[in-house]
Parts: sequence; C-alpha cells; structure tokens
Amino acid sequence: MSDSIMFHDGNRRLQDQFESRRIADRLEEKLTRTAFTESDRTFIGGLPFFFLATADDRGRADCSFKGGVPGFVRVVGASELAFPDYDGNGMFKSLGNVLVNPEVGLLFIDMGAKPRRLRVNGTATVNRDDPLMWRFAGAQLLVRVAVRAIFPNCPRYITTPESAEPSIYAPRPGHAPPEPAWKGFDDFKDYVHPRQPTPTGE
Repeated sequence: MSDSIMFHDGNRRLQDQFESRRIADRLEEKLTRTAFTESDRTFIGGLPFFFLATADDRGRADCSFKGGVPGFVRVVGASELAFPDYDGNGMFKSLGNVLVNPEVGLLFIDMGAKPRRLRVNGTATVNRDDPLMWRFAGAQLLVRVAVRAIFPNCPRYITTPESAEPSIYAPRPGHAPPEPAWKGFDDFKDYVHPRQPTPTGE
C-alpha cells in the first residue's frame, strides 16, 4: 500500500510505468497541503463556479457543475470549506452520493488572464439545519467538506473565455432567481417539486 495522502497503488503502477514517481512525490512534497492558505481562501472566494466529483456506494462516479456569485463557496476553517445547495432538478445526484459515500473531489478553475486551478479532496457532510445556513443566501442545504488534500494544478490547458455577469439563476441577496423554463415543459411540469423556503442570506 502507498504511504502517500495523494497516491494509491493504481497511481503508483502508472507512475512506475512512465517513470514519473519521482516528480509525483516531489509535487506532493512541495505543493500538497492539508490547510488552506490565505491565497487559497481568496482564490476560492472569488470564483463563481466549481466542479464537484462524487461516487455512490458502488463506486459509480458522477461530476457536476456548481455555480453562484463569487463567495458562494467559503473557507470556514483551517481545513474546512462550505457551500450551499441551491434549488435544482430534485434528483440530488451529487448530494445523494455524499449521503452514502462522503468522499468528494472539488476542482476550482479561474479562466481569466492568469489561469489557475486548485483541487480539494476530502469528506463531505450535508445538513439542512447547519448553523451557517444564514450566511448563504438561497441555500436549501449546506455542504461542509473536511479536507484531506489541497493541491494546485498546472493551468496550462485552461482556456480564457470572455468574462460574464453571474447567471440570473444564481441566488444572492436582493435577487429572486426566476424559475428555469424547463420546469414548465409538458414532460416535467407535473413532476416538479416545490421550491423550498430558505433562510435569508447576508
């Protein structure tokens, strides 16, 4: 078994096949951490989206896009972050996975003039009555992630599209997001769950 917090035997087999174990170990040694830096906090807090990877109790993977206004993901402890779950399609693919398998991976990407990305791996919990809910406008649930590893990735393949305003569907103080059009489609309108009331944010 590997003694690394980043790598398991499968990673090691490929590293050895491609003779990259030395650089992999060096990257872990120099870049991987278990606590957020001030730079990490600023970076995460300034982004309007991230990608969330989860898996169910049989290991079947899923990846979802999570978006909001900058600041919707917050570092709330030295090795903990939190983000809200907003009204969606009601399938609860990601958070349902978390209930049966708390291991998650988060990928934060800045596609601006100076591209940057950051991986955060850890274990997640989901709570409808978290005491921090009031800090997250529009949240119907709050997800906390206890960090196992934080790792900055090389940004060389990141494209830099034009910047845009936040989505009109992104909850924020003083803004009532409209319902998406698909909720009125004939195939779905009789099945849509009611939007849940949420605490008022900051």
